[in-house]
Amino acid sequence: MIDKRHFFDRRNFLSHTANGLGGVALASLLSKEGLLGAERESAPGKTPIRPSVNAANPHAARLPHFEAKAKQVLMIFCSGAISQVDTWDYKPELIKRHGQPMPGGDKLVTFQGAQGNLTRSPWEFKARGKSGKMISELVPQLGELADEMCFLHAMTGKTNTHGPGENFMCTGFTLDGFPSAGAWTTYALGSEAEDLPAYVAIPDVRGTPQSSVNCWGPGFLPAAFQGTDFNAIKPVRNLAIPKGITKSTDDATRAFLERQNKRHLENYAGDSELAARIASYELAARMQMSIPEVTELGNEPAYVLRDYGVDESGSKIKDLRASYGRNCILARRLIERGVRFVQLFNGAYQTGGEGVSNWDGHKQLKTQYSIHGPVLDQPTAALLKDLKARGLLANTLVVFCSEFGRMPTHQKGASGRDHNPSGFTTWMAGAGVKAPFSYGATDDFSYKAVEDVTTVYDFYATIMHILGLDHERLSFYHNGIERRLTDVHGKVIREVLT
Repeated sequence: MIDKRHFFDRRNFLSHTANGLGGVALASLLSKEGLLGAERESAPGKTPIRPSVNAANPHAARLPHFEAKAKQVLMIFCSGAISQVDTWDYKPELIKRHGQPMPGGDKLVTFQGAQGNLTRSPWEFKARGKSGKMISELVPQLGELADEMCFLHAMTGKTNTHGPGENFMCTGFTLDGFPSAGAWTTYALGSEAEDLPAYVAIPDVRGTPQSSVNCWGPGFLPAAFQGTDFNAIKPVRNLAIPKGITKSTDDATRAFLERQNKRHLENYAGDSELAARIASYELAARMQMSIPEVTELGNEPAYVLRDYGVDESGSKIKDLRASYGRNCILARRLIERGVRFVQLFNGAYQTGGEGVSNWDGHKQLKTQYSIHGPVLDQPTAALLKDLKARGLLANTLVVFCSEFGRMPTHQKGASGRDHNPSGFTTWMAGAGVKAPFSYGATDDFSYKAVEDVTTVYDFYATIMHILGLDHERLSFYHNGIERRLTDVHGKVIREVLT
């Protein structure tokens, strides 16, 4: 028992103070090394957990709410709504009833009008890998990686329109102005990369998705968490040193600005907006060196360029595949360098016209997808294999998604499929998910989700969980509301977790 008479004498006071300061120092060191125990998911009350963001270093790495399975996310987004009927969702009954009316669909009117008869895929499905997963010949090389994938076959959306659909899949809301998943992730966790953006969006070389910058915008979160968009063909704008300025002059100028900014900030201590602005300028300066290095693919071995399909050109498919392949290599290099969230787009909206630039296969699906399939397949498969070979999949969650799916029928008067948010497929691979594994199912024709139905909210609740984040507690107070990526919905799909 402690003798209270001596507890507050001078000697004991100094002893306890020294011990306390030592504990504070130890906690600080453990926190910097990421070894300090974070708050557990089971904490009662579900009160918001605010990330402690230093305005002068907003991208500094931060601890998750609980132990994470993945540290980084690579999202592969197929703009235009890739058809699950022709890729991942095998339906023998659809093949059997090809050319017949869909039961219960005689009065069905979808996005572009009335529907015709059931139409099987032009591509055969084959058993893949040890699991025997049936995947279409449209994506044979991705099919061979079926044992690496965790399929969600009963995904549902809220809209059958491209722009709002892309918003919903990227932000959890159909309206503009909400933060993207990458912005939420970097707001919560910062980044492991010091000289690169925490969040990078890689648009297709043909243009942007229909929802454009909403797909990687910060919404009402601080602007520091917006995705930086560039690709392997068009790096970040305005980074090059102007003509007539030598490197030594540029270095001296930046050193002078750093001194002046530091002095200015000292005069306005506590001004977070000024600190954030200075931090963004300093990151931009560091990016003058890091971005050219990460986008320069000339030092990649010949076999890597060959694997990704970058070494061939001379036809539409080869040229498009080479461009997308370069973006896939860029995505791998960004993951290698610690970028927290990489969003890789396949397909665009703004250029090229329908059927050439994205997966919106309304009129001539076979003709259109015969281009899109080979462009997507080889580079994406090479990216997954490359990540695994380099040990990066152990800490990276790869997610594959699109704004919605496609109908099992052809539109009346056309040879293509209309929009379908009632049931479609996404998949995950890498850290934190079971593979090979399939969860949920659509009906016999891949029209409606009927078994273990999942929503985009569930999708992101699960991604957040794998990153060590409680989606119900990661919020931001905006306009009188505690806003979340999952709105007021969402449950973790625990059946798919390792």
